[in-house]
Amino acid sequence: MSSVFHHHHHHPTSLLPSSTAPRGLYAVLRFPVANPLARSTGVSEYIDVIQSGLPVIKWHEIVDDDTDQDSTHHHIKEEEELIPDKIREMVELVRSMLQSMDDGEISVSPYDTAWVALVEDISAGGRPQFPASLEWISNNQLPDGSWGDSDTFSIYDRIINTLACVVALRSWNIHPDRTDKGILFIKENIYKLEGENEEHMPIGFEVALPSVIQMAKKLDIDIPVDSPGLQEIYARRELKLTRIPRDIMHKVPTTLLHSLEGMPDLMWQKLLKLQSVDGSFLFSPSSTAFALQQTKDHNCLNYLANHLKRFKGGGTGQIKEYAGQEIPRFRTLMTRQWVQAFEVARLPDFCRASQLIFPGEKILADAGKFAAKFLQRKRANNELLDKWIITKDLPGEVGYALDVPWYASLPRVETRFYLEQYGGEDDVWIGKTLYRMPYVNNNTYLELAKLDYSNCQALHQQEWKSIQKWYRNCNLAEFGLSESRLLVAYYIAAASVFEPERSKERLAWAKTSILMETIASHPDLQQLSREQKRDFVNIFEQYGCILNYANGGRYETRNNVVSALIKTVSQLSLNVLLAHGRDIHHSLNHAWYKWLKTWESEGGDTTRLGVDAELLVRTLNLCRGGRVSEETLLSHPKYNRLLDTTVRVCHQLRLFQHQKVQDSNGCICTTGGITTVEIESDMQELVKLVLTKSSDDLDSRTKHNFLTIARSYYYAAYCSPGTINYHIAKVLFERVL
Repeated sequence: MSSVFHHHHHHPTSLLPSSTAPRGLYAVLRFPVANPLARSTGVSEYIDVIQSGLPVIKWHEIVDDDTDQDSTHHHIKEEEELIPDKIREMVELVRSMLQSMDDGEISVSPYDTAWVALVEDISAGGRPQFPASLEWISNNQLPDGSWGDSDTFSIYDRIINTLACVVALRSWNIHPDRTDKGILFIKENIYKLEGENEEHMPIGFEVALPSVIQMAKKLDIDIPVDSPGLQEIYARRELKLTRIPRDIMHKVPTTLLHSLEGMPDLMWQKLLKLQSVDGSFLFSPSSTAFALQQTKDHNCLNYLANHLKRFKGGGTGQIKEYAGQEIPRFRTLMTRQWVQAFEVARLPDFCRASQLIFPGEKILADAGKFAAKFLQRKRANNELLDKWIITKDLPGEVGYALDVPWYASLPRVETRFYLEQYGGEDDVWIGKTLYRMPYVNNNTYLELAKLDYSNCQALHQQEWKSIQKWYRNCNLAEFGLSESRLLVAYYIAAASVFEPERSKERLAWAKTSILMETIASHPDLQQLSREQKRDFVNIFEQYGCILNYANGGRYETRNNVVSALIKTVSQLSLNVLLAHGRDIHHSLNHAWYKWLKTWESEGGDTTRLGVDAELLVRTLNLCRGGRVSEETLLSHPKYNRLLDTTVRVCHQLRLFQHQKVQDSNGCICTTGGITTVEIESDMQELVKLVLTKSSDDLDSRTKHNFLTIARSYYYAAYCSPGTINYHIAKVLFERVL
């Protein structure tokens, strides 16, 4: 059995869900897992639907301007056909990885293994308690004579690992050739400590390294200590030792229990009372091995032995392994460690989390302001390095968190940028030495995320072609709607509702938005008299009935906008009927009629009452084909609260967007600042309504549709046109490499 040890770094960055797994896993794997219950309806099912007493529609007459969309969607590909075989295979691979995760996996720590190898047999003496640890050390020396992370060279990591392993081998007088090679590496490289970045100094390095050097001297290992870099380490050690609250560390659990091996003059009888239930000292093999050396405590021995047995020579750290009876003490410990978590890599997540705030949460708001100011200062001083992790693009992560508030962060935009920021297996964590967590950072997640993104992007590009054809067939250019505005409308829908299986909702959102803009903004329509607008609405009311199509009628009008609107509403209704067996035409027609009546009565200014947002929300909820009827939803108290809040905040955001100006630096400003108190307050209220549950609650998708629409309005109001154009190119057209 190999006595190999892994790190047990239980600082908050390895415990809190918001700091590792989501950024390393969930934030990358933003893809819909195939759900056999969510497959598209087959052709035979369409026939059954049409013959089951619902209106028989001559749908080929309605969809003749949507042939591209038909070829992509209405020939009814199974959902699996939208997901290439490679993606499906990798989904299964990731699923198996997650199911077999247990307590996780972490890379081997030569430093911890060396401390375990130093333990003398507590019963017989004169021989190692864990001889296989020495075997691992002898088998894992790197070609240059060092021990440490083979893929990332950090002189801190290589020096502390190599010195500890050399001390372990010399202590038992084995493998002198490997010992000499390691000593040579130290002598030739220790001067590099002077130029290494302080932010990447491992936990407790300034205390541990001098202690191991002292052990080396006792073994007649000559280590040059006169280099300026090493002298600085010694100075740091003296300063840190004077600051250690020794009385406190012997009374209550503190993070100092993690690094006992580097500290002199310890009172072990008191410290043994602070052991974890499993016998370890803060889950640290090196600290526990040192305690075993000093005390011969059987709980320490059992912890190390059990780890060897349980993990076949390796060790991992997971909170669930150590919780249970120790939860009260563990919470105390984590509260103390939380102070250490205010480092650069974690603060973007904390800054983002603090923006998901409910009304009245002043402490969280203040914490968010603190985090933002801290990150802004770090960015301004070009100090975006982190104490806990060496990652691919930390400045990019921080920049996005600072520049794009959560309300304005559309899902596909955030994913697109994070695909470039996530380093996969190249990301390395900093504990006592460098270590890796392959279930958090690996190339499998990254490859799958890129494949899935590319698959979605290809579908979105096909949809964009169908939107362009629909735009041409409807002659919307004649009414002043430019193709650039068409693209923005589709992009916002696609960046918000991106999943392949939500294509009908996405296209309905885009077309609804385009038609609203065309009707509300074209000068010819704006100049219509009140009576002419009433005629416009009456034409829609009279000829928008689906039964006219069912009877073979086809209304032709010189007003192409009315014709386009009638045909589009019928098309969207048919899509839902065929896919879900639900006839939404009356409800969708009514939603549009309400919007048109507002347009008629308000002189064409639909933003005044926020009915644009209401129509988009109703369209999304109808086109998803949910089981609950719209009549039931409209009578639900929470639905109406959600609707009122969404309409109000979207109205304010649209006004904000119209009033904003750009200064010479491109910063969005108004007389009221970057945002307004009313907007922020209403967004907080909306978030609370969506995320909190109550008895007789609405389903999650329905609630989230309100927030999705509101965030799209926030995005449009917050981002400059140049930024939006950049995002469009990035999200829809630029390939992921």
